[in-house]
Amino acid sequence: MVLLETFSKILERLSSLHLAAAARSLGILHRNQCASLTGLGCFKAVATLSHEVRLLQAAFLKVSTLFLDVKGGFHNVCANKLAGILAKGGVSAYLIAWIKSFLSKRQCRLIFQGAPRMFCTVAVGTSQGSPISPLLFVLYIAILHPTIPQGIAVS
Repeated sequence: MVLLETFSKILERLSSLHLAAAARSLGILHRNQCASLTGLGCFKAVATLSHEVRLLQAAFLKVSTLFLDVKGGFHNVCANKLAGILAKGGVSAYLIAWIKSFLSKRQCRLIFQGAPRMFCTVAVGTSQGSPISPLLFVLYIAILHPTIPQGIAVS
């Protein structure tokens, strides 16, 4: 069982790398998306924002920022909607099929003292702790990145 979990994490990581590369080349991800991608973490986002602010301030322009935090987002990813977003973006059918399979037929079990230990079907959301879950969420909300005529969006 432990070996199966290890192979599963390796497959998820490889799929994540493949999907990230495909999403970047197809233009599905926002160009300043930093998190959930190899080599592009929070440090990159902070460095980009800091650089842009300094450039604008050097030109004596006013600068403001808006920060948003999406709470509970991972729990609300719908497999069919995500598949539609990916298909529209040009992601290969076999990768979409793997993602739909990955997000379907999942179960969870809540354990309370004295309560029956029954499994419940999970219809939406991504797996907690999975290497591909953050990327799936980022792709799911990619349409929320507006094009700002004067400014920069860092995600």
